[in-house]
Amino acid sequence: MVAGEVSGDLHAAGAVRAVKARSPETVFWGIGGDHLKAEGVELLQHTDRMGVMGIVEVLKQYSFFKGVLKQVLDEVDQRKPDAALLVDYPGFNLRLAAELKKRGVKVYYYISPKVWAWNKKRIPKMAQVIDRLMVIFPFEVELFEGTGLQVDFVGNPLVEQIDEFLASEPMALPWQSERLIALLPGSRRQEIERILPSILSAAKKLEAQFPDVSFLIASPNERIEKLVHEEISRCSEKPARLDVVCGHAREVMRQAEAAIVTSGTATLETALIGTPHILVYKTSAFTYWFAKSVVKISHIGLVNIIAGKTVCPELIQDEASPAAMAEQSARLMADTPEQQAMLAGYAEVRRLLGAESAAANVARIICAEARDGV
Repeated sequence: MVAGEVSGDLHAAGAVRAVKARSPETVFWGIGGDHLKAEGVELLQHTDRMGVMGIVEVLKQYSFFKGVLKQVLDEVDQRKPDAALLVDYPGFNLRLAAELKKRGVKVYYYISPKVWAWNKKRIPKMAQVIDRLMVIFPFEVELFEGTGLQVDFVGNPLVEQIDEFLASEPMALPWQSERLIALLPGSRRQEIERILPSILSAAKKLEAQFPDVSFLIASPNERIEKLVHEEISRCSEKPARLDVVCGHAREVMRQAEAAIVTSGTATLETALIGTPHILVYKTSAFTYWFAKSVVKISHIGLVNIIAGKTVCPELIQDEASPAAMAEQSARLMADTPEQQAMLAGYAEVRRLLGAESAAANVARIICAEARDGV
């Protein structure tokens, strides 16, 4: 198992759980986070060290990632696993897949790299190093037609997860007023450092406009929570009614009237929960320049990409100013045309994703092939 980021760790854990239900004797080890650890997966590395995004940021840790790749391959050579399940995280996982292929290890890839956005030239290479690809967006299947790679749309894991969550009882959270705004600054160190100060400043502006509003920051784990508190202590521009909760991001989203969300899986979660939100993102100047030169799609948010139109505002780099965040968020704080159009867009996105159980389908594919001796 290799899941190098928080969202991949969550989806990977669902797949592990589903495989164990069919094949209890299966043993898992590799790279992941708290969710995989909770499923009994032996971790060689934790996502806290692996979750780096951006050209400059990755280059700074090149030696670390090179060492991790060697560590994993050394373990592969010793343990000789029957198969590998690689989850998203293409910068590392595609290199690993090539090495696994040389060693005769069956390579399953769950949650495809977003080659439709930034590098379709990678498709033939993927077909050479992956045995079976399981995708979570229906439009991804046709991208690989004619490559010889077997591709299955297994459903989107968030749909089932969110439906289960919405059926649960709400829990008490430390809101400090009746009007509630969720702040989700990301799950990586550089996101907290680059994006959270602007989000806090935007929240202060919203507080001036809506005196009865309070804010909750959702962090994915205790390590990121510590970074959030450190950043808050350094920021002079921040709202008075502000608190931080750990491990309950979806509950924060559910209870909020609106949300400011850093680009990533959390934006799709917010949409499936039904909370109006704006998408924000900032990265290094070089990474932004490079991304602009290679990304071939008009949106970066999953909600907008799936819908094929702008459902949620996207404020990227210089556009992600505190004033712009506050202005766009304020438009979602009442029964406005913007809010109604967004909710209609959410409904269309949910329809397009369908209702398949992604984890169950991944387990069905892997276990069926294992029984056939493939």
